[in-house]
Amino acid sequence: MRWSRTGGENYQRGGRAGGLALPVTAGGGGIGLLVLLASMLLGGGGGAGGGMGDVLQSDLGAPGPETEQDQFVAFLADDTQAVWADIFKSEGRQYRPALVRSFQGQVSTGCGVASAAVGPFYCPADEKVYLDLGFFDELSSRFGAPGDFAQAYVVAHEVGHHVQKLLGTSDEVRAREQAAGSEAEANQWSVRLELQADCYAGVWAHSVYERGQKQDSDVALEPGDIEEGLRAAQGVGDDRLQAQAGMRVDPETWTHGSSEQRQTWFRRGYENGDPGACDTFADA
Repeated sequence: MRWSRTGGENYQRGGRAGGLALPVTAGGGGIGLLVLLASMLLGGGGGAGGGMGDVLQSDLGAPGPETEQDQFVAFLADDTQAVWADIFKSEGRQYRPALVRSFQGQVSTGCGVASAAVGPFYCPADEKVYLDLGFFDELSSRFGAPGDFAQAYVVAHEVGHHVQKLLGTSDEVRAREQAAGSEAEANQWSVRLELQADCYAGVWAHSVYERGQKQDSDVALEPGDIEEGLRAAQGVGDDRLQAQAGMRVDPETWTHGSSEQRQTWFRRGYENGDPGACDTFADA
């Protein structure tokens, strides 16, 4: 992916947090299986904590030199949200940016205290995306998804959860989960929410493609980028993660969707470039 960093106002570097290594409690909306499978999944739109938000305060300083990865994540934080701001404006809406924040070890959020074990996640309570940058190494070495566009897929997916919060989708899904007659039914609502975030990531990727067709564009797709994104989507599918963990592959326990589903919806967003094509709830 060809890119040029501009701004960075929506990205904040964090230091290593001190304090107790407290566990994170599942809070609905797609984070529950993260706790079970450690850092295997991308975080969802639900709460991440059990009322522990004041226990740990992380260091907001940014010691050491800024790395190329910091710069890339800063670019992604701004670029994905600039795209959504334009989409919202075209629909007569106002986009409220989320802060995309990196951390190491543990971090205190509006959803509670989270450790790096939960992987990247979005907290709707404080409208922030939290990224443990070490997860990107896991994405390459453990889940077979190397490359900068695999990382871009992760960030764009989490920003997609923020879009769902602004549109009221995540609140509606949370209500439907709570009203569900069974855990399996609640999980299906979570899966639909996650697949829509995958599709929204594809919508952003389509924007990158379109802008790359113009001369002097500061961003463009390079050969193999979309394949990197698809490999990332495949790598974090529930069926693949359950198999890797030695568990029985059980669709009723999925909260994010299978590898095939995640790839399908990311590709749909990319090919259409229209959020209206991302209605994963159409037959609900």
